Amino acid sequence: MKLKEMERETEASEMNPRIVSEDEWLVARKDLLTRERELTRLRDEVSRHRRELPWVKVDKEYLFEGPDGKETLADLFDGCSQLIVYHFMFGPGWEEGCKSCSYLADHFTVLTGISRIAT
Repeated sequence: MKLKEMERETEASEMNPRIVSEDEWLVARKDLLTRERELTRLRDEVSRHRRELPWVKVDKEYLFEGPDGKETLADLFDGCSQLIVYHFMFGPGWEEGCKSCSYLADHFTVLTGISRIAT
């Protein structure tokens, strides 16, 4: 089942929502709940497909600047089975990185739970 596109109301209706009876509201709310549940099922299905994507073996020896100088991808793993990679946005000519990226990266400090998981 696919979601049907909801008819778009005018902008004025967003600023001044319709006033309806409790029964009419309940019908509309149940309809919306049905659509929300379908969206959740579809999102879960897309997530499952993403997890099932095939992998590509990395054969190239990439070099990275690490705390101890040049390091390979395997060095970055440091014996762990997982590596967190985050795309940090830093545009040409920027004095600083993206504010949202910076905020997120500032909170990468405590990752103790990840070290216990071997997948």
